[in-house]
Amino acid sequence: MDFATAVRLCLRKYVDFSGRAARPEFWWWALAYFGGVTVAAVFDVAAFRRSDALFSALFALAVFLPTVAVTARRLHDTGRSGWWQLLWLIPILGQLVVLYWLVSPGDPGPNRFGPDPRQPAALGDAPFVDPPGT
Repeated sequence: MDFATAVRLCLRKYVDFSGRAARPEFWWWALAYFGGVTVAAVFDVAAFRRSDALFSALFALAVFLPTVAVTARRLHDTGRSGWWQLLWLIPILGQLVVLYWLVSPGDPGPNRFGPDPRQPAALGDAPFVDPPGT
């Protein structure tokens, strides 16, 4: 999954807390989020001579729900409930635990949250490959 595909997918699943998200989907979204925060902060400094003004607040408000949703789906990929992201509220230890889960590989095959996002949904989704010797 590339950057643009991951960002489009996260925006399409704006408040979809069901299913699973593979690591590339989550980390590309995280990169887009931090890039957006940086751009908003630059606009705030340029416009208001402060870094905590209008553009940063609007950006944070706009991407809050998709960020929580993709984090929940990423935790689902590791077999955990999305509610575990509340550990972010515990300084250092809770944040390290959630970060570890976010970088861990997902469960292979389907789990209780849905099919493996790294596998084709059905045999018909797989690319056609000529059999050997043809």
